[in-house]
Amino acid sequence: MIVGLIGKVTKKEPTLLNINVNGIIYEVFVSINCSSKIISDEIKLEITHIIREDSQSLYGFLDSNEKKLFDTVIKINGVGPKVALAICSTFTPTSFAQIVNENDVSMLKRVPGIGPKGASRILVELSGFIVDSHDNLEDSSLSSSFEAALALESLGFKKDVVSKVLKTCVSGNTSDLVKEALRKLQK
Repeated sequence: MIVGLIGKVTKKEPTLLNINVNGIIYEVFVSINCSSKIISDEIKLEITHIIREDSQSLYGFLDSNEKKLFDTVIKINGVGPKVALAICSTFTPTSFAQIVNENDVSMLKRVPGIGPKGASRILVELSGFIVDSHDNLEDSSLSSSFEAALALESLGFKKDVVSKVLKTCVSGNTSDLVKEALRKLQK
């Protein structure tokens, strides 16, 4: 699995890069936001490597929050890498988190390939999506809550039940939230 590339850009298009890494040239899909930030030939990208039956694709990111956004969005049923990249091209991770928190369907419908139903589904699935910020304590508690919700959902609990229980839990780190929520869910 390829998780990062450091090399020289040999070809640059708005959503595609060819990167020469020690004589091997990789084709990497990037968002327009990422592409516009590339100013030199030497580059270091975080990579999401998607392997399908008929293809292997690399998606590159300069910003770890943009990668987090992409990786989170492609897990939603009906959202593929092209739509996820369109979201990353249309919004910054911070503005996308704000759209999700405000439940703004009309803004999300601006993304090519997303209609009203898709926008609503994305907003429901991603309620609580936040951007990593090391400056703000409130953001870290939201991040813990979001991570706890993902952990509980992966254990098979329903999303609506998890969100109700987490609202009653005292804020703490992710593991404390999960333990407290599990105690409440077992009652």
